[in-house]
Amino acid sequence: MNKLNLPAILGGTPIRSIPLPRYNMIGAEEKAAVMDVLDSGELSGFVASAGPEFHGGKQVQALEKAFCEKFGSLHAISVNSATSGLHCALAAMGIGPGDEVLVPPYTMSASATTVLFTGAVPIFVDVEDSYFCIDPEKVEQAITARTKGIVAVNLFGQSANLNALRKIADEHDLFLVEDNAQAPGALHHEKFTGTIGDAGVFSFNRHKTMQSGEGGVVLTNDGDLALRMRLMRNHGEVVVGAMNISNIVNTVGLNYRMTEMEAAVARIQVSRLDALNAPRIALANRLTEGLQTLDGIMPPQIAEGNSHVYYFYPLLFDASQTALSREQFCKSVEAEGFTLRAGYVKPLYLEPLYQQKICFGREGFPFSANTANRNLAYEKGICPVVEDLAENRLMVTNITYPPLTISDMDDFVEACRRVLAHAEDIIDAGIT
Repeated sequence: MNKLNLPAILGGTPIRSIPLPRYNMIGAEEKAAVMDVLDSGELSGFVASAGPEFHGGKQVQALEKAFCEKFGSLHAISVNSATSGLHCALAAMGIGPGDEVLVPPYTMSASATTVLFTGAVPIFVDVEDSYFCIDPEKVEQAITARTKGIVAVNLFGQSANLNALRKIADEHDLFLVEDNAQAPGALHHEKFTGTIGDAGVFSFNRHKTMQSGEGGVVLTNDGDLALRMRLMRNHGEVVVGAMNISNIVNTVGLNYRMTEMEAAVARIQVSRLDALNAPRIALANRLTEGLQTLDGIMPPQIAEGNSHVYYFYPLLFDASQTALSREQFCKSVEAEGFTLRAGYVKPLYLEPLYQQKICFGREGFPFSANTANRNLAYEKGICPVVEDLAENRLMVTNITYPPLTISDMDDFVEACRRVLAHAEDIIDAGIT
């Protein structure tokens, strides 16, 4: 056996010997913006009463204006997280107990739990095999008299089939909300993701392409939805009287307000979005170029009319072409100094929340709200594509970010090639 090319998991020298760097795109502009806020002494401009300060401070309003200008939307509502944004968007649609919302099961948990926060329930719909987003054909099959809307998650950096989902939503009088936390700046048939649904939610969480620690923004072209989201954001129950709002459904508010420092950083980050996405795309393209020559590894597929901004880099694994299991392969590549996850998340409906139907209170509201909710089927097998991806085929890595380089991408490809070349040795060594 050639010791020079021996995989690290079998005792060889790892291809990468130093830890992967953190993603950090905070620069001088963001630091200066934060110092301006600190010097002003106003760290939050919100007041929970009718008047100009109900809408937040200088930095919050500047961020919302910048989002409208960047994405061509009429309204932007800043919030303290994308989870809060999803809750605001769904509540603004007027849903409640007895209603159902169609959601994908392969996503961060909040894409579904925010439906529960309104008293409605999520109905999980399987995803497309090659693109991992909610499948429009299966959405249409899942619509019932109780269905009120669709949540589409633009996963890993690529759009769901939003045009098809928009058509279905319009034909059945449903709302469409985009969870766009992972795909800011991506395009779907020349339109920005986050602008095709009735509302689109963006994230500034510490892991995201645009960062301000926490925070989010919701875009919409509907003035009534925008107002209702602002009420949810800032204790709406105490201002609806003074603002002469007669329809007070779902206007009991929370404190979902963004601070001035977060808004200041987020405003600079959105102005740099194209520059933040460009290196991710270049690094991902290099990975694709190298990985497409390897048997058993399928790089990301991009749907016609889409662009991809690679928050994550997803791959499909075919064990029949490699002799290794997916878990053996990922473990061996990670030993070479890179990250490679077997699967993404557990299909959400397999979590205890849905298996036991326990949410709010001992009786499990909203699952206890009516017979239909009590009889919801969340058992294993309802979304076979997702389960196959999670258990057997999907892998994800998050290495497509600066300061990693083209050379680092080539090293990742070499790590994969080295592991595949020694598949029999890894199996013989009992690596599991």
